[in-house]
Amino acid sequence: MRNLEVTQEIFRCFGAHDVDGIVALLHPECVIDFYGPEVIPYAGHYEGLTECRGFFDTVLSSVDIHVFDADQFICEGEHVVVVGKLRLTTKRDGREIKSPFVHVIHCQDGKWKHFRDFMNTAVACLLYTSDA
Repeated sequence: MRNLEVTQEIFRCFGAHDVDGIVALLHPECVIDFYGPEVIPYAGHYEGLTECRGFFDTVLSSVDIHVFDADQFICEGEHVVVVGKLRLTTKRDGREIKSPFVHVIHCQDGKWKHFRDFMNTAVACLLYTSDA
């Protein structure tokens, strides 16, 4: 599978809550970096298939996905950049996280090897720390 196709398939699996499908498309030495403070349940650095599975499981158990739209896929060689927008609500209290996102992905052997997730983490941080 080409790098753009594997990325599009992972996006499809994420929208379908198919963590097994995602993990099947991750490199055995996969690394995920979601930048943000610890108060965000899924923020952090993850290495290997078990930890990366935990990342996706935590995201999907923490939020309901209403909008997760990729506006642009930019692919050059082993690198894919995805630009889009999301609208999520926290499962804790139903408050909304609305943000643009950028995903920077490095592929190897037709699988994701390094996935970096950038979004407006200030919005998510506020929702996870505030009672209002």
